[in-house]
Amino acid sequence: MGTTESSIVDSARARPGLLLVSVLGGLLLVDLVAKLLGVSIGPVGGAVSFDRLGSNLWNGIVIGLVIGLAGIGLSMTYSILSFANFSHGDLLSTGAFTGWGVAFLIAGFGEIPVRALLTVRDAGGATAGDIGAHVLSTPVAILVGLLAAFAITAVVALALDRAFYKPMRDRDGISILIASIGAALIVRYVIQFVYGSDRRGVTASIDASNLAFGPLGLSVNAHELTIVVAAIGLMLAMHFMLQHTKLGTAMRAMADNKDLALVTGIPAERVVTATWIIGGGLAGASGYLYVLLRGTIQFDFGWLLLLLIFAAVILGGIGSVYGAIAGGLVIGVVFTTSTVWIPSDFNEAAAFAVMITMLLLRPEGLFGGVTTA
Repeated sequence: MGTTESSIVDSARARPGLLLVSVLGGLLLVDLVAKLLGVSIGPVGGAVSFDRLGSNLWNGIVIGLVIGLAGIGLSMTYSILSFANFSHGDLLSTGAFTGWGVAFLIAGFGEIPVRALLTVRDAGGATAGDIGAHVLSTPVAILVGLLAAFAITAVVALALDRAFYKPMRDRDGISILIASIGAALIVRYVIQFVYGSDRRGVTASIDASNLAFGPLGLSVNAHELTIVVAAIGLMLAMHFMLQHTKLGTAMRAMADNKDLALVTGIPAERVVTATWIIGGGLAGASGYLYVLLRGTIQFDFGWLLLLLIFAAVILGGIGSVYGAIAGGLVIGVVFTTSTVWIPSDFNEAAAFAVMITMLLLRPEGLFGGVTTA
């Protein structure tokens, strides 16, 4: 047996899990190619068209960008404040409702009662379609709504810190984690009280909003393009802030070694305040964009998304901003493309299976380490 073959055997013996995953991944790839060619060799699913696969990948990227954007704030909270914030999902709901309330107010002002617009409700015979909340018909309303979602959620996140987390900052992580669950319940049921518990449509429908990309088999609508541009823009702004500003340097220093950062004179409280403002704002923006993608809103959708956000953050390497983005994209693509083999009711299970596999093979995640960079 040659040196190469011997090293492969030794690697397989040392890490049998990696070998198993590699074999399973290879089988799935072969099965996918067969499905694309119209040959079904597996026990599940039938032929898959290139159009469907392209659509699944595109939808996965869009969803992944939203999840990754939400995961940035969760990673920042963990790396700088050292606790898992379970109220983060409800910050998404906060941003969605407040942002769309502002968007409705601008799009439908003068025709529908202000109270109905701000609470994202139908009024009389007027529905979301009548208000016309769409990026093509009311672009200013959509943009201002996004900015409002960021700003209002940042204020709410900072208020939660001052009310609940700051007095407990010197306690152990379990105490703050439990406090974050209590804060999540408070925020969620305040949202339910103010906005109601019914699921409702939000965005208007415009038939000419789709752009066809024939060679790729894609039909992309204007809202999806808006989400991609907005999410990537916010991520690039986050990257610039972390790498090229004094605040970003201070955040990275606090994440790497909090005690050393304090000794060198970094204003810890100012960094913590900025963490809540930026992390909360990005959570609110991602919640707003998620509703733009789905077209519907409900008071607890952020809580339901929280597990996927945690999965993305853990997959990417908890505490890493770039890991959260990468993890979000992986989770999003797995979430949508897994329907090639399994029913859509089980695609969340596929996403969590990928996360668990990563933890078994690489416990520190894709980017590894507790760091904001």
